[in-house]
Amino acid sequence: MRAFRTGDLLIHVTTIVGQFALGRLYFTRWKQQLSPRAGGLALAALVFAWTCCSVDVLVQDVPLPLVRWIPHWFRALTYEAGTTWALTTALSLILYYTARLFLDAAPKTFSPARRAVLQSAAVLPFAGIAFGAIVERTDFHVKEIDLPVPGLDPDLEGFQIVQISDLHVSPFLSLRQAARVIDMANETRAHLAVMTGDLITEIGDPLDETIRELGRLRADYGVLGCLGNHEHFTLSERHTKEEAAKYGVRFLRQETCRIRRGNAVLNVAGIDYQSVQNTRVYLAGAEKLIAPGASNLLLSHNPDVFPTAVRKGFDAVLAGHTHGGQVTIEILNQTANFARFVTPFVSGLYRIDGRSCYVTPGIGTIGMPVRLGARPEVSLLRLRRA
Repeated sequence: MRAFRTGDLLIHVTTIVGQFALGRLYFTRWKQQLSPRAGGLALAALVFAWTCCSVDVLVQDVPLPLVRWIPHWFRALTYEAGTTWALTTALSLILYYTARLFLDAAPKTFSPARRAVLQSAAVLPFAGIAFGAIVERTDFHVKEIDLPVPGLDPDLEGFQIVQISDLHVSPFLSLRQAARVIDMANETRAHLAVMTGDLITEIGDPLDETIRELGRLRADYGVLGCLGNHEHFTLSERHTKEEAAKYGVRFLRQETCRIRRGNAVLNVAGIDYQSVQNTRVYLAGAEKLIAPGASNLLLSHNPDVFPTAVRKGFDAVLAGHTHGGQVTIEILNQTANFARFVTPFVSGLYRIDGRSCYVTPGIGTIGMPVRLGARPEVSLLRLRRA
């Protein structure tokens, strides 16, 4: 919990400082350049945004029973709008003041180019977020990956697994959009389909309808899954497992499923969400899920367990949870995003001692209905001998 509380505190402080700086800029500089009508409209927009930010803090930090009387759609709207506005304006102000710092160091002569630079610095984050919300957020695609597995039996060479993760069906990802993702997964004609957690975001989201859509997944060797942190937060782990079983989807909770292909055995294990609160007890007892002589594959929502999984004897791990950072910015060939504060395993293929972990960026969003630099993905993995 400490990591999340530190992150929440950082976001709240950034929000307060950013909105204070924005208000100061508006009332001391920008309002003077606007007509009375435009100034009034801008002020109204700011008041609405500040209200969303305030409700956002309330929804996050007050126990759910105390705010459950607020309609779900309103809580979701203000939470997502408030978070988006707060973080976008914070980035905008950082760029604006950075540009001013460099420009103020230059000779103090009026230049239209100087004003254009400041305006571009302030507007660029809003343009990027708009693109991420309108275009990239629903730009679903299939990505093919070779997953190296040490000692893989020849009968499992080329075995295909299609992975879906982090659907987060909510007011910001509809059941129709989830259905598109399921159709894309089915079109891969993979041997096995897996779901690595987070079907919905919070209580009030259409869990049963999402499970029904997930039940349309088809694969020769079935559909398996593990549960995520949002199943844990919404207290729906048992319900999700039982309801999904009606549609032939088996969520593995500290369980295994052995798949035989020719003379080979693929032992697929699934675990419940492993919280970053308990890093010292990651995968407690998971060594009992190992099948000697088989290729052992672990489904874990949280990719941070990868080093522990290697020590326990797993050959490969499939995970999600990070959304690929969701909003990722590349700077000097390095990627920057919030997920890097939590785990080094953000997106893509990772290797430790010849073992592999693939972290899919997943499909949905959390906090902001935006994806930027982290395109939503249906992952098609082919097992290869390492």
